[in-house]
This record gives sequence, structure tokens and C-alpha cells, in this order.
Amino acid sequence: MIKNSSVSKLYKSEDWLTVWAGFAIIIVGMIAVLTGAFDFSALKFSTWTCGETVDGAAAAKIKSLGSQLASLAFWGKALLTSVALGLVFTVGVNLQGGTVKKYIPAFIALFVLGFIVRLISAEFTLNRYLEWAFWALIVGLLVSNTVGVPQWLKPAVKTEFYIKTGLVIMGFSVLFSNIAKFGLYGLGIAWIVTPIVIIFMWWLGTKVFKMDNKPLVITMAAATSVCGTSAAIATGAASNCKKTDLTMVVSISIIFTILMMVFEPMLIKAVNMSPIMGGALIGGTVDSTGAVAVAGSALGGEAEKAAVLVKMIQNILIGFIALFVALFFATKVDRQNGQKVGAIEIWNRFPKFIIGFFVASLVASFIIQPLCGADQVGAINKVLDQYKNWCFVLAFTSIGLDTNFKEIWKQMQGGKVLWLYIVGQLFNIVLTFLAVWFLLSGAVFPVPTLN
Repeated sequence: MIKNSSVSKLYKSEDWLTVWAGFAIIIVGMIAVLTGAFDFSALKFSTWTCGETVDGAAAAKIKSLGSQLASLAFWGKALLTSVALGLVFTVGVNLQGGTVKKYIPAFIALFVLGFIVRLISAEFTLNRYLEWAFWALIVGLLVSNTVGVPQWLKPAVKTEFYIKTGLVIMGFSVLFSNIAKFGLYGLGIAWIVTPIVIIFMWWLGTKVFKMDNKPLVITMAAATSVCGTSAAIATGAASNCKKTDLTMVVSISIIFTILMMVFEPMLIKAVNMSPIMGGALIGGTVDSTGAVAVAGSALGGEAEKAAVLVKMIQNILIGFIALFVALFFATKVDRQNGQKVGAIEIWNRFPKFIIGFFVASLVASFIIQPLCGADQVGAINKVLDQYKNWCFVLAFTSIGLDTNFKEIWKQMQGGKVLWLYIVGQLFNIVLTFLAVWFLLSGAVFPVPTLN
């Protein structure tokens, strides 16, 4: 009976189904790219603008909104994306015992909301300063806090299902070969500072600020020290963070990411920091990968490359941090007094999507890349990246739909959450700067050359 129950979980529990859904997208994407038999590219809006003149290299990347919407290929990709994701999620809902007839129309409506989110976030100015995650939350929150979420739409509001599937897909892009590109310099900046910041913020939140909501504290710590949205999603799932708490963490992270993306390069220039040091500092402290690239580019090509490499190396930590958070919460935080937590209990509570994340990363790093080459892996990830983004758009729109402003305000705990982020981020910046100076200033080690 136990064996049958364990086997049934493999195809009935949401956690395992996210692994299979993620790998279904990965496998189809790999086949499409490696064989060239068909195009599996998901819908992506090109940057557009409302008639304003844009100079420089950015102008070549801008396509008018009208020309995009008038293209049959555009709508073909929209149909492909909705059908591919709709199929894997509908099968998952069915296996979990959900009603397919109710889920399909609700999913179509949610996808339309996601379409609106991607449309808004592709506008030239908004695309440069605000990520789609921000607009997904805003669109969902506007619906839930104005007209309200209609009953027929609620079957598609499955935040965890979309989030975990997206993270499994994301795992394929987390390549261990990125470590070699910046060697011990990147490891020292990304892998030593990050755990220290997480431990510091955990101590600050639970001991100094006396915050009882420990999943919120650890989720905020991971978002601050690793890479914002993605780290918050993974750690939030591993610690059973509430959706409203996750919304608040992501919102705070996005707001401060925008501020840091604009002002941190200015400060770096003002103190005359070298490009490689400035880029590494940005990569280790600005939360979002996209924002890191933009902020780094303000300091030049070398700084942009250093920033992106540090952030990519830091991103590899997402799975490891989620793993340790899951173990820590199962054995320490959530354990009752006198309760013995055995291996079976840890396994039952362990988020299985993390296994999918690691396996996807290992397959890409040690099987596909050696056999097919970095270019092919890059081409596969170019396809998979958009499916990951669509999963996250559906997830963050769902979070917004499932969240009330009054609930978010209550979760602020008298401003403690905001202060936790501010103090933690300042500590992160100082510690990262010390690591950057020690490794890249030339005072201790030779400065590497980034080609």
C-alpha cells in the first residue's frame, strides 16, 4: 500500500507534476533545436514605442507594435505558446483530480492577462526600467482589488504549479561552465558573500527584529542576496512562504532593483572604481539578471561582462539554497519539540521541483554541452527562456489575482519587513565591495582579463 501510494505521488502530486511538465517543455525544445525539424519558439514581444524617436543601437531592435500584431507568425507563436503550456498544465490539473472543463477557459483568460503583461512590459521605456514581473503583479492586483476575481477564473490561479514548472525549465540554463569563465574571482564574490548575507539577514529578522514569520524572513534574505525574483520563488516554495508574503518580497525587491540599477552605476563612476570592479559589484548586489546587464552596460563592455558573469555564477546557488532551506525548515524551524524527523519525513516534505532544477542543470552542463557544444545549448536556452518567462508571468499574475492590498499591509509588520531588506541590502553591498576590492583591485591578486 505504501509502495502504491509512493508511486501514485509521482503522477498525482503537484510537486512531481511540475518536474514532468518542466521536462516535457525542455525535451521538446531540445528536439526542436537539435533536429531543426520544427520551430518551438514561444511568443515574445519585440520592443516597441509609441512614436518617440530612439537613437543608437536600440533603434535597430525596435519594431512597431502594429507590425507585430499584423504578423501571422506572431499569432502563430501566440497559439503555439498557449497550446504547449495549456496542454502540460491541463494534463497536470487532470492528474491531480481537477475539472478540465473549468480549467481550460480559465487558463485561456489567464493567458490573455499574461499577454497584456508582456505587451505592456515590451514598451521601450518600461522595458528598460521595469521587468514583466512588476507588471504581472500590477495587472493581477488591479483585477483582484477592483472588480474582483470572477469565480470561473479561479481554477486557473495555480501559482505554485506555474512557479515550480518555470524553475525546472530555468535549471537548464544554469550551466556550471559559467564558473570557469571568471574562475575563483566569481566564486569568491558570489558564493562566499551570498551565504553570509543570508545568515546575517536570518539573524537580523528573527533575533533583532523578532519577526515570527520565518518563511518570510528567509525568502527576503534569499531574494536580497541572490537574484531577487527567482531566488524568492525557489526559497519561498522551499519554506512554504505565503503567497501574500511572496508578493511583498518580490514587490520590494523590484522597487529597489530599479533604484539600484539607476543610481549604483552613478556612484561607481563618482568614486572612480575600475570597470571590472564596478561590474562585479553590480553583479553581486543588483537583484535581477536583466537589471544587472543594463546597469553594467552603463559602465562599459568590460563592466557589463563582469556583472553578468558574477550574476550567472550567483544564480547557480538558487537550487543549493532552496535545498538547504528545505532541509533547515524540515529539521529545525518546523520541527515540534521532542519530534524526531527521520529521512522519510524529510523526503516527504522536500520540494521535488528542486530535483528537477538540479537534473536539468546537470544534463545541460555535463551531457548536452559536451556532446552538442555551447552554441547549441545557447540556442536551446533561447527557446526555453521564453517558456520559463511565460510560466513566471502566469505565476505572478496569479499571485496578484490571489492577493489583497489590505493583507499585504498587515504583512509589513510595522515596517520591519522593509527595514529587513534595507539593512540586509546595505550589508550585502558593503560585504560585496570588500570581496570585490580584495579579489579585483590588484592589491592582492592579479586582475583578470575578460575577453
